[in-house]
Amino acid sequence: MARPIGMNNIPDDPVQLRALLNQLREEHRDLDLVIETLQEQAVADQLQLTRLKRKKLRLKDQIAFLEDKLIPDIIA
Repeated sequence: MARPIGMNNIPDDPVQLRALLNQLREEHRDLDLVIETLQEQAVADQLQLTRLKRKKLRLKDQIAFLEDKLIPDIIA
């Protein structure tokens, strides 16, 4: 898996990886709430919504990358 944007300094320590993963998951949930709130508004700023959705997708990619890094490779 290619390294996602913004994932240059990834810790090797599993404890630090889990902490970073939890932080990214929390930020992803927060963005979800912000996007939902903006969409409920009668006049939503579409540009801002698009930017937030893209940021949420980047976070999702980073989360998937870190999850893969935490799971050890199993050689069949």
